[in-house]
Amino acid sequence: MKLPKKIKHYCQKCKKHTDMIISEAKKRTRSTSHPMSRGSNSRLRARGLRRGYGNYNKYSKPAISKFKRTGAKISKKVDLRFKCSVCNKIWVQNRGFRTKKLELV
Repeated sequence: MKLPKKIKHYCQKCKKHTDMIISEAKKRTRSTSHPMSRGSNSRLRARGLRRGYGNYNKYSKPAISKFKRTGAKISKKVDLRFKCSVCNKIWVQNRGFRTKKLELV
């Protein structure tokens, strides 16, 4: 999908329509957005929590090789940032759209 590098968009800080520069932000994965969740179970166990019997829903699901990914999406949502050319405030697009490839022209 092709998008222009500059568009006219409403800036809430300037309270008027200004030229906005579009840029694509890097997608944040679970490890970058939640860095403390990596070893949370081992941390809880060290603190005396998460003890007892049972599988904690870990082994109750079948192996990944056993089920097909029916209805899986083939594209990711793009993360766009709009930068106001007047006040340099950066706005995040509130609703992304799916596309395989984004090209800013």
